[in-house]
Amino acid sequence: MKNTVISALVAAAVMAMPASSSEPEPAGAVDVKFDIAEAEAALAIFEKQAKGDPVTERDWQALFSTAGYRRLKDREDSMGRSFTDAEFKAFMEEPRTLAQIAALRRVLREWSSQPIEASARVAFAYLPADARMKATIFPMIKPKKNEFVYDTYGDPAIFLYLDPDVSAAKARNTMIHELHHIGQNSVCPRKSDKKIAPDQNTERMREWTGSFSEGLAVLAAAGGPRPDPLADRGGKEQADWDRNVARFGEDMAEQNAYFLSVLDSKAGDEAAVRKKMMGYFGIQGPWYTVGWKMATTIETQFGRQRVIDAFCDPGQLLSTYNQAAALQNQSQKIPLPLWDARLAASLAR
Repeated sequence: MKNTVISALVAAAVMAMPASSSEPEPAGAVDVKFDIAEAEAALAIFEKQAKGDPVTERDWQALFSTAGYRRLKDREDSMGRSFTDAEFKAFMEEPRTLAQIAALRRVLREWSSQPIEASARVAFAYLPADARMKATIFPMIKPKKNEFVYDTYGDPAIFLYLDPDVSAAKARNTMIHELHHIGQNSVCPRKSDKKIAPDQNTERMREWTGSFSEGLAVLAAAGGPRPDPLADRGGKEQADWDRNVARFGEDMAEQNAYFLSVLDSKAGDEAAVRKKMMGYFGIQGPWYTVGWKMATTIETQFGRQRVIDAFCDPGQLLSTYNQAAALQNQSQKIPLPLWDARLAASLAR
């Protein structure tokens, strides 16, 4: 692909609003683009290596000067991780065949030729009307096989690991999920930059329960409540999701007990609390599965706008879910679990 940046500036007239709203989106609400320059530069080096042609310093600088490479390096540096040009060169010099390179070019073309505005539209259906969605999506050739959002509150970027085994549908699901996070962070209360005092347990819990937004992003990427929200991912990920969702009651009970221990100052110091809460992310952990179940329950009972509002205000989330679950329990044999009433009420104040 010749163009290294493919922009999708989406006007209000072509954007669809959430089902519960009839108000048009504000002009300029969405500005999403692909930047494939890093992948293109890396592939050019791979092709030279595979053909036995010399790779020049100019080739390396063409790679190292791309926005994707520079921002990836900034991100790793900010996390205290080693990331040097020499280390990246060593990764790039690992043997690769022309067939592998052709597969990478194919998947780069498939991913970046998708109508990104359509993905943005799906994510926007689960966002407040005044949200903004600005992001650059970087399909990357890099050592770590991970995907993440970077600089959410500054210049948001979505980094995708370019993998020939990942379908365009799976990549699209990931993009919608991450775009939802970016849109939600643009308008919903963000985590405080100030250090929370040891006795401010309620505020601490409000911030941590905001992590249930992972579940709302799963719902948004699926396009609505459905029993197989990760169908586009398929295979092992779908199987893992099904297994983890089956643990919903068990995981929610464990979180309920732990959240109460935090509220009552019985969960240890800040480092211990952070370690435990971060563990709930895992690979499709409770922040995802419990959050998704809460989101689908609220939407089923009260509609889409109510779920958007509840997840935008984590203090109201648990109590809103309790109301929805209590209503649903009136018509089903196996009742949904509820959050402890004191916990829900404390966060809602």
